Amino acid sequence: QVQLVESGGGLVQAGGSLRLSCAASGRTFISLALGWFRQAPGKEREFVAAIGWTAVNTYYTDSVKGRFTISRDNSKNTVYLQMNSLKPEDTAVYYCAARSGRYLETHLRDLQEYAYWGQGTQVTVSS
Repeated sequence: QVQLVESGGGLVQAGGSLRLSCAASGRTFISLALGWFRQAPGKEREFVAAIGWTAVNTYYTDSVKGRFTISRDNSKNTVYLQMNSLKPEDTAVYYCAARSGRYLETHLRDLQEYAYWGQGTQVTVSS
């Protein structure tokens, strides 16, 4: 089992920044690939970003490329999502997710491929 706890959400004006954190416990962190997903009201949960076992491989949805950065600190068992130049359309509940085992990029973009989820943190961007 893996427990994931997100933090760092809040209210920010358009153009501002937030950094989300997700602390993991219960399994060797380095064996986990990690992702961030988000769900806006009335919409399906969607992929935002993912990172492989090491920091070498990172993946983003097109709408956040150049604005968001995913990173991980294996010494702290934590994954981060740095969000810059935030837009009102980034408003959503953001979820951290983890999976173990081998993976391809397509796996990391698919929420069905993740076995473990955090409770979510609200991000609200005002115009």
